Amino acid sequence: MSEEASDADRFLALVAAAQGREIRLTSIQAGLLVAAELGIARDSRAFARLLGIAHSLVLRELNVLAEREGVLQIVKRDLRTMRVHYTLPPRGGA
Repeated sequence: MSEEASDADRFLALVAAAQGREIRLTSIQAGLLVAAELGIARDSRAFARLLGIAHSLVLRELNVLAEREGVLQIVKRDLRTMRVHYTLPPRGGA
C-alpha cells in the first residue's frame, strides 16, 4: 500500500511540476499531459476512471488542451462512448 501511495505522490508531484512549467494549466490538464507522458492513460475514459473524476470534466479539459497548438493531439474519437484517444506531439516540434 505504501508503494501505491508513493506512486500517487510522484504523479501529483509531476502534475504540480507541469503546472509550474506551463502557465494556465488546470490540475486536470496537467494530469492528462503527465498521464500521456508516462503511458498511464491515453484516453479520456481511462484517465477519468484512474482518477475517479467525471468523464465530462476530463472531456472538457482535453478539448481545451487540444485547441492549444502543439500541446496535445486527438487521434481518435468514439462517438458511441464519447471516449477520446490522445497523444503528445513528437518532441522537438510538430
